[in-house]
Amino acid sequence: MSPDALKQWRKDQRDRLVETRLALSPETLHEFRLRIDTHLERAFPGFANGTLAICWPFKNEYDPRFLAHRLRERGARTALPVVVAPRQPLVFRPWAPGDELAKGAYDIPYPACGEPVVPDYALVPMNAFDAGGFRLGYGGGFFDRTLAHLRSADPKRPVAIGVTHELARIETIHPQVHDIPMDFVATELGVYERVNGTLVLR
Repeated sequence: MSPDALKQWRKDQRDRLVETRLALSPETLHEFRLRIDTHLERAFPGFANGTLAICWPFKNEYDPRFLAHRLRERGARTALPVVVAPRQPLVFRPWAPGDELAKGAYDIPYPACGEPVVPDYALVPMNAFDAGGFRLGYGGGFFDRTLAHLRSADPKRPVAIGVTHELARIETIHPQVHDIPMDFVATELGVYERVNGTLVLR
């Protein structure tokens, strides 16, 4: 597939899957969120002892703020991503309710101030994922750049956990050399771990 054809194919898949997600009822989203919260808490007890990066929910994505609230009560620190410049890695700033927020692209909030932190774990939203753990985002490449940048200093940080719904699973996203797979993927069905290049349900 040529680069232009792949770009169009990914756009078509993204549009289709976002539309499908937007059609989910509030009741279904709530049920899926509760299941994902439970799966994540069981699979990653270390969340409470580290810094967890989350993303503000957009277009019916999984909402991690409820889980983050419970984890902060147990000692966890939470952070949100900040776009500092086009085609540059994201930075993560500490965040808790009450902190001053600014609005970025698509009116998505981000911490207005704060020194950058390196998260131990990152919950990464996905429009699609495949059997190899590769994700389809919104086409900006921000998370791939960010993971590559952070892992150049520490290959084990952050642990990348893609979070979405089962409806987002496709056969392949046709990954390219710059695409970085998730270490884990969490859906309402459970938590998948990437083992030998393939997702396996734990």
